[in-house]
Amino acid sequence: MAETQGRRAHITDDQFGHKLPEHSEEALRAEAASAVFHLPQHPSIARCDEPLLLIVLDGLGESKYHDQYNAVEQADTPTLDALKATAPRRWRTLKAHGTAVGLPTDADMGNSEVGHNALGAGQIVDQGAKCVDRALASGNVFKLDGWKHIESHAQSGTLHLLGLLSDGGVHSRYDQLILLVEGAIKHGVRRIRLHVLSDGRDVNDNTAVAWVERLQGDVQDLNKQHSVDVRIASGGGRMAVTMDRYESDWGVVQRGYYAAVLGEAPHSFTDPVAAVRELKKDNSVSDQYVEPWVVVGEDGKPVGAVEDGDAVVTFNFRADRVVEISQALEYPDFKKFDRKRWPDIRFAGIMQYDGELQLPKHFLVPPPLIERASEQYVVGNKLRVFACSESQKIGHVTFFWNGNRSGYLDPKLEKFQEIPSDQGISFDQAPAMKAHEIAAATKEALLSGQYDFVRCNFPNPDMVGHTGNLEATIKAVTVTDSCVKELLEAVEQIGGRFLLTADHGNAEEMVKRDKSGAPVEIDGKPVQLTSHTLNPVPCAIGGPGLPQHVQFRDDLPDAGLANVTATFLNLLGLQASSWAPDFYEPSLIATVEDGK
Repeated sequence: MAETQGRRAHITDDQFGHKLPEHSEEALRAEAASAVFHLPQHPSIARCDEPLLLIVLDGLGESKYHDQYNAVEQADTPTLDALKATAPRRWRTLKAHGTAVGLPTDADMGNSEVGHNALGAGQIVDQGAKCVDRALASGNVFKLDGWKHIESHAQSGTLHLLGLLSDGGVHSRYDQLILLVEGAIKHGVRRIRLHVLSDGRDVNDNTAVAWVERLQGDVQDLNKQHSVDVRIASGGGRMAVTMDRYESDWGVVQRGYYAAVLGEAPHSFTDPVAAVRELKKDNSVSDQYVEPWVVVGEDGKPVGAVEDGDAVVTFNFRADRVVEISQALEYPDFKKFDRKRWPDIRFAGIMQYDGELQLPKHFLVPPPLIERASEQYVVGNKLRVFACSESQKIGHVTFFWNGNRSGYLDPKLEKFQEIPSDQGISFDQAPAMKAHEIAAATKEALLSGQYDFVRCNFPNPDMVGHTGNLEATIKAVTVTDSCVKELLEAVEQIGGRFLLTADHGNAEEMVKRDKSGAPVEIDGKPVQLTSHTLNPVPCAIGGPGLPQHVQFRDDLPDAGLANVTATFLNLLGLQASSWAPDFYEPSLIATVEDGK
């Protein structure tokens, strides 16, 4: 297999539908099956007898704005401040957005999925959005097996498109939705129903009405131009309808299924714009929490219920928040809630959201299964692994970390512990979330003597930051700092090593800013920023088990999250690059003797 010269990794699919045997999925899987995932010992960083702790602070970046809207700086963070004081030898920042994590442009915000892919894979891999962009631009999305699976039903019945209405680029993009609709029309589809979820998180809050107005206008133009029947059929806010993840609250999925599939919702309207405008209640309700609604005709019946013989496509390219609705649409023996009716449909995702579960079985664009992820080498070296987070992020330190693989690579060497997340409340109501429980479980693993590599993720800076509640986010960061202190004290107690970083920014920017950096205000109030950011993230190393001569290099100013992989492998005493110097992104550390 050709390797990457330290830039972009090959992935196990051909996004253009071409047959390239040397890069085929079968060839790569055969190569992986026969590979010996073993790394030699590092020549100048000996393996520590005690475990390496790796902490991911989800959504905690470094902002250039030092004011009251920076929840990280406003929080009480003596532990993080002390780490920062070790710069540049043992603290620095890393790029966590855009091309540094495989996204199309540097205007694209990072997110937890691509961030953990990079942290665990050590490679810059073209991510979902870019894969979909290529497939749509080339037209191959309508030539591959996924489209062929649904095509006859889409042409003879109704094509239903379900996903997030946004151009945030984290879960979906508006331009991709429109290209998908236009392409379907060109391929003989005459009746399309759109089931759209309002965002308010990856884009500014209180923009849901504008997005539905825009879509309604584009739909009307398409109907006139092509004499087709395209309509908006249902919707709701992303955190209230459909887009649950990690089985935190199946009620969210149930509401989405009832609205989109059954045409049942507590609110019905003849006009989708009027639906969102009324349910927003003069913007007293966040776009994220708009209640489910359906559009009905003059006869009072839903215009877009899914019927036998229809086709359904979920158009979110990011996996985590459409896995559950995919199960409800695809699994015959689904038992998470009463579906009432399970129509005989053809279903496909824009991408496959879980390669190990083969969910969904059919998909329009092949997903990037990342080969030679770090965990393959960690367990290949017989190191014992513990990974922990709460439900909202457990998949990030397992599935995404391991190159989009479900489950254990070696159940004898790995243990994954999930702390159940709170349900039924907004995260700003309990900003600590499960940070204390994550810290306790991780500390127990560190002190147990059973593991060589312990990693955890603290979700609350990100999840609370998404609510836009500045005071709650400050509390979330404060709690996280105290938990980090507890874990670093455990590392000190056992004589171990640690690496601390984050996956993307969020909590450090809680207000929208103009080009000068000043907060944007409406009616004298600053506009909340609930999305991720383009900011870099911190990275720190230390611990009594780390030799004094090990420090950050000064020749990698543009390093990103992918550089963390070779770094923590080095901290485990492994020489990450001896077998293929250009495969992983370079390690961030060197010994003083190396002179690098």
